[in-house]
Amino acid sequence: MSLENQSGSLCTSFQNAVATVQFGHPASNSFPRELLNRLTLEINDLCRNEAVSVIVLQSEGSKAFCSGASFDELLQVENEEQGTEFFSGFAHLLNAMRNCSKLIVGRVQGKAVGGGVGIIATCDYVLATTESAIKLSELAIGIGPFVIEPAVSRKIGKTAMTEMTLAATDWKSATWALEKGLYASLHTAEELDAAVENFAQKLSSYNPEALFEMKKIIWEGTEQWESILIERAAITGKLVLSDFARNALTQFKK
Repeated sequence: MSLENQSGSLCTSFQNAVATVQFGHPASNSFPRELLNRLTLEINDLCRNEAVSVIVLQSEGSKAFCSGASFDELLQVENEEQGTEFFSGFAHLLNAMRNCSKLIVGRVQGKAVGGGVGIIATCDYVLATTESAIKLSELAIGIGPFVIEPAVSRKIGKTAMTEMTLAATDWKSATWALEKGLYASLHTAEELDAAVENFAQKLSSYNPEALFEMKKIIWEGTEQWESILIERAAITGKLVLSDFARNALTQFKK
């Protein structure tokens, strides 16, 4: 099934017990709120699909994996309620991925920024290319990676998350991300698809009940995310209205 419009694209395909979900947007695979909502609903639907054991999450194209939140929509936020609603989209998506009974394998073919790093960190296992650098640029635009912080810190540790956050204009290499545990393995662009397919198919051949129980164990201790991520969305929704954030976003758009 496929959905495509100016708010981005979303397509899901099936091979044996593996569902591959691909999202895309012309602006470096960024996320407007509608696309966030659609991806969240798709993850929830696949969670209920008994024929699926593993979900592969990927983005379209050969360049950026995901550039995070849509700057166009951020500039349209007029009040705290709208800001909270927008950033809650990321909160709901990360919670859907965390709560999903299926293991989620990330295929990362290029750079990721902000919310894109949060999505990667919430996958259960990630294969990436050597070109898949990452950056948390939120402080540079007047906000902060508040919603995605629990996911990023859980995967790479608080110290590495702090390093990324405070060096908001610096890219961290794919090798750095591998060493910190964000990526499980690195591949050339030509090798990535075969590596993802082989791993996902092998994983899906295991006992579904064992995979389900393993997923629960992997995410033990994160139950508070249901409320924490929404609270963090409210903080970000307020900050995006500041003069600093408005001016910074306008400059980035030029």
